[in-house]
Amino acid sequence: MVNRLSRRTKLMYGAGDFGFAMTDNMVALLVAVFLTDVVGLQPYLAAAAVFVGRSWDYINDPIFGHLSDRVRTRWGRRRPFLLLGVIPYALTFALLWWRPPIASQIGLVIYYAIAYALYDSAVTMAMMPYYALTPELTDDYDERTSLTSYRMVFSILGTFTAFVLPLALIGSMRPENLPRITSVALLIGVMGALPLLITFFGTRERPETQTQDRPSLRESLQAARGNRPFLITMGLFLFTFTGLEIIASLMIYFLKYRMNLEEQSDLVFALMFLVALLSFPFWNWVSRRWDKRRAYILGMFYMAVVMLLTVLIRPAWGLPAVLVAASLVGIGFGCIQVLPWAIIPDAVEYDELASGKRHEGIFYSLVTLFRKVSVSLTIPLTLVVLGWTGYVANAESQPASAMLGIVLLVGVLPGVLFLLGALFARRLPITRQDFARVRAELARRRAGAAAGDQAA
Repeated sequence: MVNRLSRRTKLMYGAGDFGFAMTDNMVALLVAVFLTDVVGLQPYLAAAAVFVGRSWDYINDPIFGHLSDRVRTRWGRRRPFLLLGVIPYALTFALLWWRPPIASQIGLVIYYAIAYALYDSAVTMAMMPYYALTPELTDDYDERTSLTSYRMVFSILGTFTAFVLPLALIGSMRPENLPRITSVALLIGVMGALPLLITFFGTRERPETQTQDRPSLRESLQAARGNRPFLITMGLFLFTFTGLEIIASLMIYFLKYRMNLEEQSDLVFALMFLVALLSFPFWNWVSRRWDKRRAYILGMFYMAVVMLLTVLIRPAWGLPAVLVAASLVGIGFGCIQVLPWAIIPDAVEYDELASGKRHEGIFYSLVTLFRKVSVSLTIPLTLVVLGWTGYVANAESQPASAMLGIVLLVGVLPGVLFLLGALFARRLPITRQDFARVRAELARRRAGAAAGDQAA
């Protein structure tokens, strides 16, 4: 029997991702230029602060994912973490955009590394259990894609807000706008945390998930290591979101210095995410007509071609060319936002078939950890590369070497990563038919276990 979800449940669940997308994408888009052009850190020192702060993710993601697998309350396993995370989430995000009265560059590096780690801990405490709710709300192959699509509508809206609202309210990322930047960050932090309450009050976990055994951390890690579909999915996330983070962190430099369109950046980002939002029904249709794996491969080949073509854009072509490119990127961005996330829940059933237990929390934490590993490496490395190319913060014009570096980082490197993601996905053994066989076997086992309990 198909476990259909009401539209209300899908909306309430999806609303929670608005905040995560908004704050994470504001960080991806603006934290590098904030540290270099506003705070005044040298690029390599800004890279060190981000790398140290984000490296804490390597520890806290599995911790919170595992805790949510073991917790049992009258509100479920995952939802209590949403309630507890609201206030820390909002406050720590604001601290990331405040400049303390510290003159030393090393002192500023230490502050922003700590601020980054605190924010990441707060957001992880809520994010890991939130993501792990997907397979606990429905066990149907297509309903999971639908649920993920609803979540990604809110994710796109949050991303859209992050790329448009802060820049519209701040103006430009310059030292004189620091008080405005901090105030806007506090507003964004509150806006990001409040949707967690909507998800907490608007969803209910399936009752059978509460009766699952409490796995040990060792058992959960062994289950992840032995799950081939899950390991391949981790690879997809690494390639896909590393490419996406490079685009996000360098796009503002591309618009500001390559195209001289910093003031129009909100319009460019608005169009890109509007097109991504409109593309969701198309990618949902492709997934239903084929399967998630083949739809993802199509999307990554498409994104690779589009990003490689951005290298050809010339400053003289102006805003119209950039808007066309943004529209094309938006179509592929819609694929990235829906399909990788829709694949993960299917790997949970493979795990249950093999081990007899479910480890959603640790699975989602490890996938998200891989994504955050890419961020912790991507932003620092791009800053280091900018430093090598001779980049000068807030200069009227950049050296030719810096301009070349910006163009190659925005276009060529993400394109290569998307191609690798598409090639990697060909090894993914999750088709619609495979999933149906797994579900049928699990249903048979559960029916047998229920009959045994009744006989006892």
